[in-house]
Amino acid sequence: MKKNIALVTGGFSGEAVISYKSAVTIDNNLDRERFNVYKVDINPKGWFYESAEGKKTEVDKNDFSLQVDGQKIKFDVVFIGMHGTPGEDGKLQGYFDTLRIPYTSCDAATSALTFNKRFTVAVAAFAGIPVAKSEVLIKNNFENPEEVAGKLRFPVFVKPNNGGSSIGMSKVNKLSDEFGVAIEKAFKEDDQVLVEEFIAGREFTVGVFKTKGNIIVLPITEVMSKKEFFDYEAKYQGASSEKTPAEIDEVVADKIRDAARKIYQVFNCRGVIRIDFIYNEEIKQPYMLEINSIPGQSEASIVPQQVQVMGWSLKEFYTKLVEEALNI
Repeated sequence: MKKNIALVTGGFSGEAVISYKSAVTIDNNLDRERFNVYKVDINPKGWFYESAEGKKTEVDKNDFSLQVDGQKIKFDVVFIGMHGTPGEDGKLQGYFDTLRIPYTSCDAATSALTFNKRFTVAVAAFAGIPVAKSEVLIKNNFENPEEVAGKLRFPVFVKPNNGGSSIGMSKVNKLSDEFGVAIEKAFKEDDQVLVEEFIAGREFTVGVFKTKGNIIVLPITEVMSKKEFFDYEAKYQGASSEKTPAEIDEVVADKIRDAARKIYQVFNCRGVIRIDFIYNEEIKQPYMLEINSIPGQSEASIVPQQVQVMGWSLKEFYTKLVEEALNI
């Protein structure tokens, strides 16, 4: 008997535009021979399922069900294809936990933790995972920029503490008016801002997932931005290039893979995540930059590239994620 899957997309943040792109890829590659798929759009106007004919049906939030053609549809599993809040920060995960509906992402605690960049690096550092030195600023309650700058070495990255897709991110090379402008830009996206020391090196990113109890690290990608750093434009508007698999020595690749497996375990991750690293040649060590608990699945996204290089189809990959969520 086919399982009913709710493919959840949309969201309440600027990342919704990426969510819709990810949902297209996921929807096109879920195995219709095994699953009945219902795409649910959660946005500020409501929670809706839209049929192929364009008919909209509101979700019953009491039990996350639908009434379609006089029949009540309940879901065996949720495939979360939503970036930003409430799909990546643990809110939806907590809701599904209370309803005892399994889902394809990290649990509520891990999602909330990894959504907060400062908390993420603090936990990683406590576990012995190398991370860049950083300071967090709270809106309307922080020292002046000069005092913050005195605790860090320039260049620095200034970015919203919560969220992803590199929205609101800036690189500042020295203490100047530019530093204050960068802080203001980040505060437009979040009430907390992370200021993080720049680490020189090559940037790598890698997807990690679990299937049948085994942690699998996907082929490593090297990211080469045509801009000064890997910002939103570089990620989603073609201002970067990626090489998968990365052209690196196996010794370096093993260090990144070992770090990725450790991070997946330390943060008690589920489903597929993507971890960004900087590899510093001078000390021959990968530094963790951040964890993306729901990495992009659009045509421009990195995880689908890595899956294909591994020799799997996206249909196989998404089936594995669903099976892991269902524990089958």
